[in-house]
Amino acid sequence: MVTSIDDQLDALGASTDPALGRYATMQLCRRFEETVHDQFHSEQGVPGPLHLAIGQEAVAVGACHDLRTTDVITSTHRGHHHCIAKGARTDRMMAELLGRRPGYSHGRGGSMHIAIPEIGLLGTNGIVGGGIPIATGAAYGLQVQKRDDVVICFFGEGAAAEGVLAEALNVASLWKLPIVFLCENNQYVELAAQDLHVAGEIWRRGTGYAVPGVHVDGNDVDAVTAAVGEAVERARTGGGPTIIEALTFRWFGHYAGDKAAFRTDEEVELGRAGDPIVRARKALDPVVVAEVDRVVEDEIASALRFALSSPVSGPDVLSLNHLASV
Repeated sequence: MVTSIDDQLDALGASTDPALGRYATMQLCRRFEETVHDQFHSEQGVPGPLHLAIGQEAVAVGACHDLRTTDVITSTHRGHHHCIAKGARTDRMMAELLGRRPGYSHGRGGSMHIAIPEIGLLGTNGIVGGGIPIATGAAYGLQVQKRDDVVICFFGEGAAAEGVLAEALNVASLWKLPIVFLCENNQYVELAAQDLHVAGEIWRRGTGYAVPGVHVDGNDVDAVTAAVGEAVERARTGGGPTIIEALTFRWFGHYAGDKAAFRTDEEVELGRAGDPIVRARKALDPVVVAEVDRVVEDEIASALRFALSSPVSGPDVLSLNHLASV
């Protein structure tokens, strides 16, 4: 009998030690993306564009760690870590990114078009700020249904300059919607530094709409967990929206293969020095951490084998007959 990764991590104490559980999920996100990145540069390749969130794991994991399955998130074009933090299986994630039929979108969506409604993920999104109106509508839907579930809307610093955020903050405040707007600020808007495109402080965007704002160290998973947890509880109990800016760092270029000529080696070295996984590891028992790392490594290796051994997706998966059979 094959033991699931959850069972293996639980046996190591991940379910009773929140810090260890968050570390394990961050490491799972990191090793998943590193493996996909290796595949992108392999002979096998990865069909479609690939945007990595390596270095940003603490935001997704801290935000999702205490969510219910019935709580909802929307993601971005850089959202593998959001998916995994919310409970996505790594084997089906890997299959999707490698264009294989068992993927969450049957291998046809790639990293920018993954939706997993059964775990509360309404989708990654290739449109900058595209998840913001979806999340706001979902929050309204939860309110109408009189559910006490909440929505976390992940967006990047580039989306903070989009008009849709102002519209969403306005209506969310007016109707006291159960939503947390969470800006994952990795300091670079596509191919340029943030300050060339985005004016002001993002966490203060809600001031004119009576939406409280919070700024948090996005490389400190415990700080993110606390800040988002407070905002989620406020939303869950009828207090309305919060906007949070979590400052982190994008280790790689805008997309896989981008040489990131828009920044210096010194910038990258300084940014990587705040590695959220290294920070989290320091507070844990190194013997247990080594076992967690081994379990994660086995899980990712298994996910890759599953994907590579699965059939390649084809046009027939778009037919209604095929969709009805899955």
